[in-house]
Amino acid sequence: MKALEKYKEWLQAPWADEATKAELRAIEGDVEAIRERFEGDLEFGTGGLRGIMGAGTSRMNTYTVRKATQGLANYIIQKGARQRGVALSYDSRNRSEEFAREAALTLCANGIPIHIFETMHPTPMLSFAVRDLGCVAGINITASHNPPEYNGYKAYWEDGAQVTIPDDENIIAQVNAIESFGDAKTMELQAAVDAGLYHIIGPEVDDHYFAELKKLIRHPEAIEKERENIKLVYTPLHGVGLAPAKRILDELGFTKVYVVEEQAQPDGNFPTVSYPNPEDPKAFELALKLARRVEADIIIANDPDADRLGVFLKNGDDFVRLTGNMTGCLLADYEISGVQETRGLSDHSVFISTIVTSNFAGAIARHYGLRFYETLTGFKHICGKLRELELKEPQVDYIYGFEESFGSSFGPYCRDKDGIAAVMALCEAVCYYKTKGMSLWDGLQALYQKLGYYRDINISKNFPGLEGKAKMAAIMDSLRKNPPKNLGGLPVVAVRDYLLKKTLDMATGREGVTDLPQSNVLYFELTDDAWVCLRPSGTEPKIKLYCGVKGDTEAEAAAKEAVMVEELNALMDSF
Repeated sequence: MKALEKYKEWLQAPWADEATKAELRAIEGDVEAIRERFEGDLEFGTGGLRGIMGAGTSRMNTYTVRKATQGLANYIIQKGARQRGVALSYDSRNRSEEFAREAALTLCANGIPIHIFETMHPTPMLSFAVRDLGCVAGINITASHNPPEYNGYKAYWEDGAQVTIPDDENIIAQVNAIESFGDAKTMELQAAVDAGLYHIIGPEVDDHYFAELKKLIRHPEAIEKERENIKLVYTPLHGVGLAPAKRILDELGFTKVYVVEEQAQPDGNFPTVSYPNPEDPKAFELALKLARRVEADIIIANDPDADRLGVFLKNGDDFVRLTGNMTGCLLADYEISGVQETRGLSDHSVFISTIVTSNFAGAIARHYGLRFYETLTGFKHICGKLRELELKEPQVDYIYGFEESFGSSFGPYCRDKDGIAAVMALCEAVCYYKTKGMSLWDGLQALYQKLGYYRDINISKNFPGLEGKAKMAAIMDSLRKNPPKNLGGLPVVAVRDYLLKKTLDMATGREGVTDLPQSNVLYFELTDDAWVCLRPSGTEPKIKLYCGVKGDTEAEAAAKEAVMVEELNALMDSF
């Protein structure tokens, strides 16, 4: 069906409310606006939905949410798991609570009981609630760090992780099988309550979550000694992180927590930042101003749904920004060494990361003799690997996992990245290093001196317009057929092609097979523990390049990084 036909269908549909129709009547005759809203559907992908809010088949709205939820409900019923129920949560974004309620009522209309948080909650607490309540699935309404006009819908399965193969593909098939938005069921809220299907999650789930966090503490004596001396500046970036972050820090006795008041209140318009992303240094402008005034030890920002965080550390008279790799590796070393010192590591202890994360992570794992696994990009793959290991080895001991995009996980209690646990862990680490007469920055430098100076770089190349997609495909095809022999001045020793699921030894020409799910990703292993990985973005018209180098000194690593960046930019510009 063409965009104009879809537009007219929505205007006449008995299932569309008057507000939706009024919004659509306002663009009558505007061909481009109609195409933008109705050319294609907002697809239910492997992570759920994400898009600009508004009326239309390609937007996040009541009807796209209901359709996605009806598909999920059909799959739950097909699995015979209706009575186990679904947990739901939402963040501070505009319309998040509304969309969560719409999803809940669609589930209830299908006879599936729901458990929904009464107030906005972080993503990791939804993951925890699925497991704590024994639900078959979970739904979280959030668009993470996207701009204000966006919202999203993340689907979780019974282990508390985002749905993975084969469940994600089966749910997508059920969603795509729904022919009309009017086929998605719904019911009135009071009727759902009266039927015993609509339940509010009580405070006991929060209590269970915070009790699990406290079990993660490696050095309680360090916290007790230094907690009143640590100065922390914290910002939730107008999201949901403040209440849970303050609760855990208050319960542990941290007294000098300075909150960026201009960003403290939940606000889906994100008025003080253009982009509420802790990866963006600009998001820290107000926090840095406060930190310099109070002479803080550390600055932490959670993203709006509080599953990720960014960090600035005190170094001398000013602050240094950590990349996601730096934060993840610093925490990996702290967590693994903490387990080693307290309860000890075993043959069952594991550390999981992704193929686009720093090789520094693997070096840390080797240093501690820890089993280390890499997955495809995305935290659902990290948690999927954990589930795979648990099925084979029930006694597996998951110590830590992280990805370069500022997300960490600290144990099996939660099956998504946890920005609240990361706040706690970083503050504990600051205390620990203070007992050693060191700052957290000193601790990171000591780790570099011990294992080598790893530098990691992300480059994005945009390919806008109708021809952009074709050009990206041509670039990946060219590199796949004719892999470069050198990158960044270093020889390529092996190639991993995750689309064709094969490996190539450049010296011998011997081919092998990859052991990860199929994905349009090329990975080049270089000498000196260097690497380059390319993958087209699934949501934006760009190719993402991830790469890393290692030097014996900081200066050597910086020099290698400069050569790598120059050569990769030249390579991409040559197409």
